[in-house]
Amino acid sequence: MSIRRWQMRRNCALTPKQLLQFYIVLVSLSLIVAIGFLLAGVWVIQIFTTLELTAVTIGFLIYCRHALDCETIEIEGKRLLIKKFIGYKETLYEFNTQWVKIEPPIEGSKIFNISQSSLRVEIGQFIRHEQQLALIAQVRACLG
Repeated sequence: MSIRRWQMRRNCALTPKQLLQFYIVLVSLSLIVAIGFLLAGVWVIQIFTTLELTAVTIGFLIYCRHALDCETIEIEGKRLLIKKFIGYKETLYEFNTQWVKIEPPIEGSKIFNISQSSLRVEIGQFIRHEQQLALIAQVRACLG
């Protein structure tokens, strides 16, 4: 029995390693400038450097928290599994392929729904509308 899998990921410009390297360079340059002003007797710059580095650190932490977000659809036999990994929290949904319903996205919507009886899962937030339609067609072709 083969497993069919589709994975949708957030489009991130930097890998975690590249982000860390950029952050180290940015902090180093800010500290060099701040130390230069401190040695020149302008101590007020330290306050602004601290505020700047705090804001940049918070922004990078928020970016890192969601850099690995993804959604996965797996079909194995009569099971359709949806895994959502958002902000370090993984949620797993299981459906029966014979009873599952895939609702195409409403015009202008960033998501589509997969449902079975009272369980409804929104999915597709990381892909474009055209990709959603192609994905829906591929998944429907694998359903029983």
